[in-house]
Amino acid sequence: MNILLINGSPKGTKSNTYRLSKAFISGIAEKSPAVCEELNVSDMDISPCRGCFACWNKTDGECVIKDEMKTALDKILWADTIIWSFGLYYFNVPGKLKTLIDRQLPLAMPFMVSDSEAGSHPSRFDMSGKRNVIISTCGFYTAQGNYESVNAMFDRFLGKNKYETIYCGQGELFRVPELRDRTDKYLSLVKNAGAQFAQGTIAAGTKEKLNTLLFPRETYEEMADASWGIEKSSGEKADASLSFTRQMAALYNKSSYAGKDKVLEMSYTDVGKRYQILMKRDGSEVLEDNFMPYTTKIETPLKVWQDIASGEISGAEAMTKRLYRVEGDFDLMLNWDSYFGAEDTAAESSNQKDKGTSLMLTLIPWITFWVAASIDSYIGAFVSIGVCALTALFFYRFRKTIYDVISSTAVIGFSVALLLLPGADNILLPLSYFVFGAMWCVSCLFKVPLTAWYSMNNYNGDSALENPLFLLTNRILTLAWGVLYILTSVWTFFLLGTPIAPYLVIINNVMPILMGFFTKWFQNWYPSYYAAK
Repeated sequence: MNILLINGSPKGTKSNTYRLSKAFISGIAEKSPAVCEELNVSDMDISPCRGCFACWNKTDGECVIKDEMKTALDKILWADTIIWSFGLYYFNVPGKLKTLIDRQLPLAMPFMVSDSEAGSHPSRFDMSGKRNVIISTCGFYTAQGNYESVNAMFDRFLGKNKYETIYCGQGELFRVPELRDRTDKYLSLVKNAGAQFAQGTIAAGTKEKLNTLLFPRETYEEMADASWGIEKSSGEKADASLSFTRQMAALYNKSSYAGKDKVLEMSYTDVGKRYQILMKRDGSEVLEDNFMPYTTKIETPLKVWQDIASGEISGAEAMTKRLYRVEGDFDLMLNWDSYFGAEDTAAESSNQKDKGTSLMLTLIPWITFWVAASIDSYIGAFVSIGVCALTALFFYRFRKTIYDVISSTAVIGFSVALLLLPGADNILLPLSYFVFGAMWCVSCLFKVPLTAWYSMNNYNGDSALENPLFLLTNRILTLAWGVLYILTSVWTFFLLGTPIAPYLVIINNVMPILMGFFTKWFQNWYPSYYAAK
């Protein structure tokens, strides 16, 4: 496939729309062999049409103006697919691209044809096999209602409904590094559209997603207003740290409101500025003075927080390097994406969420074995094997980890040993506690400790596994649990056969309950303690 990308933006390759167009072409290239040529119209020597009609009645399709338009016409005739890429400039195409469009006159014949109600001119060349795609971004919150004049123009020389369109409102977001996570998802949709186009046509579902707003109107317009760095009331230049804080406040997600106002204080230590974001039921407000008692306070250089917002460094990594510190309620930091992440309307929807892990599916085989085997080793062995088999059925709903596999295998092994070695429960029960504890302790030697695989469900899923503070917290907890069960194996071994033996089941279940309370407390306390140091 020969692809011609006509980049009509005066910004050239720095154009927001250019990024969408390149994503679309990369999608085509994944599904079909493609050769792509580009015309950066802003760099070309193209003069306005003189309206002399010499190309019609004197030079047989040759323009009398000797400039780079000849190259453009040759490329248009060469291409199988033409992508018209531009930002919306005053509700139509940028001026120089309009000049290129005007200069296509040599491609038409002068005769009148009645193939449309308004009349038209026939093409000098066979253009029937060419496909056209218009890709454009605009600065309004939506593309709807802003492209009528564009459509009317392209309808005239391409034919109504003879081209595909990708019109994206909120196009200025693609130049904001802090919003890369959201805009990259949209670019993935555009790439997927390109792949579908290469195979025939863009699916209706994909078009619907492409037309979905990146952010709600209110959020986008607040961010857009703040991005200019100009005070709306006075027209004077706003402080950079204030503009940044306002953009951050615009991202506040009202659905995260939990019945009580929160105050986030941002103290920019390098520029000596301090602001508060008041997060209320009906939205956010930036306070420049008359400060309130804060819920959470972040002390950070402005540049550090800008780098975190743009994805240059992760917030967790910056914290472990002591680049900023946090005081007050750490819950806001743990759930940052919930508070400052508007509904992800541009991402692909799915009727089924990604599978999460389940610690209970790891624990149930062990707990069954310890309780059932303590009551009756023979019957308990069969019960434990049956529970392992039933547990496996639940993994159609949950994601399986290596520790789920190890647990089921180990419990089945201990159960079979009980059946083959009657009377060995005094050894096998303590040994099972030791193996269980050792599994937890050994997992601390790997990048992701055991508890992290399960607690990540409450902290943004797999992304939590790249958070050093999250991993450190879970490494400590995993080691604590491992040591508890190794100690459990020791006292179980020595207390079996003593008068205390009947109470072991109670003791061995109360201790994990107490450890559970400690875990809940530690998960909240330690990150807050670490961040405030």
